[in-house]
Amino acid sequence: MMPQEEFLLLMQACDVFDLVKLDANFVAAHRGELEANPLIDETIMARIPEAQTEKAEIERLVAEEHSEGLYNNGELVGCVNRAHDIDVNLSAHVMHENIVSKASSVLALLAALKQSGVAKEDVEYVVDCCEEACGDMNQRGGGNFAKAAAYSLGVPLIPVHHIRGHIAANYLAYPDLEPPFLCLVVSGGHTLIVDVQDYTKFHILGTTRDDAAGECFDKIARVIGMPYPGGAALDQTAKTGDENKYPMPHTKLSGNPLDMSFSGLKTAALNLIHTHEQRGEALDIPSLCASFSKAVSDMLVPRTMQALEQTGYRTLAIAGGVAANSRIRGEFTRRTQALGIRLCMPPLRLCGDNGAMIGAQGYYEYCSGKRAGQDLNAYATMSLENG
Repeated sequence: MMPQEEFLLLMQACDVFDLVKLDANFVAAHRGELEANPLIDETIMARIPEAQTEKAEIERLVAEEHSEGLYNNGELVGCVNRAHDIDVNLSAHVMHENIVSKASSVLALLAALKQSGVAKEDVEYVVDCCEEACGDMNQRGGGNFAKAAAYSLGVPLIPVHHIRGHIAANYLAYPDLEPPFLCLVVSGGHTLIVDVQDYTKFHILGTTRDDAAGECFDKIARVIGMPYPGGAALDQTAKTGDENKYPMPHTKLSGNPLDMSFSGLKTAALNLIHTHEQRGEALDIPSLCASFSKAVSDMLVPRTMQALEQTGYRTLAIAGGVAANSRIRGEFTRRTQALGIRLCMPPLRLCGDNGAMIGAQGYYEYCSGKRAGQDLNAYATMSLENG
């Protein structure tokens, strides 16, 4: 897609922290080639400084300052400096990989725009799901792609919390839905009862104190031989089982009555499985799945309904991968219909992780004025309320 000589210059154009140093003679020899590339415009060329570095200084940086050398056909033509003297996450090697990833992202984006016929001017902003690590801790994956895209297009970068995205899936499924309302977010990593006060204002009313509900579904499914993630397979199997055959514990918690716990339930199910294995007794897998699903539902539904009464809301939304569970959907349908509560449940295709939900929440974050810089990082434990 692009010769190496041009790509090295593109790396420098994508470097907002002035870490990439290139030999002045190398830049002079290849600047025209990059400028002639049909994917490159004047805004990118303007980011390549006129003043470059002498070869002797690059050699010194590599030899004495722990800089990472950049080579072309075996010849040292530049280097990437470290961003911090001590922090290994900001070493020259990591920065090199980071900037290569960023430049690759820019190149892929420019090619995609050209092939699709979309003009750069038609892109208003770029959304980045920043609550969970995209790629790895040094953002050599999706997070870096988003930053590179925003930088190369000269548009705002909009950070979006992953769970806010799950909640926003309901706006796609129900265009007339407006805050405030109550939302149960239940997934592989989160179990939250959320007061959605506005499109970008959230307050957590209840949460799990240990495992997430989705994590428990996946763990039990894996132990009985189902593929990962196992929620869908377990749900399908449960439909032919007896949900009362294997009684499961109901954890009682002190303190916040809306908080939940699933670790004891998971342990009880695992012990049941292992006990049958050790005794050589056959386990009724469909009934185990049905009993486990009922126990999870019995933890989620009453607390959510209590939160509805507490807030006085007449609209309930559910979101996240576990929101696809038929037992949970059915129980919420029954309970809300009896009370005349509006229930919003995204279609199954919008329950799991998807780009549409992140884009939907990105719009509201953009409208609220939220912006991020090129120093945006991925945070696996970012607060929903402050994210």
